[in-house]
Amino acid sequence: MSIFQIKQKTSGAVLWTGSAHDEKTALDAMARDAGYPDFASLPDQLRARGIEASKLDLIS
Repeated sequence: MSIFQIKQKTSGAVLWTGSAHDEKTALDAMARDAGYPDFASLPDQLRARGIEASKLDLIS
């Protein structure tokens, strides 16, 4: 698993950070934490503002 950070493109606000297998599962996990069944269930107005998922490559 990798660590992903999901941000709103227009404001740069971090919406979610956590572990997931890939970008799709990260987006679904963010939506579930917000009370929705999955990313596709988010209201269109939220998705239209632009959401990006970035894989964080942390090196210790």
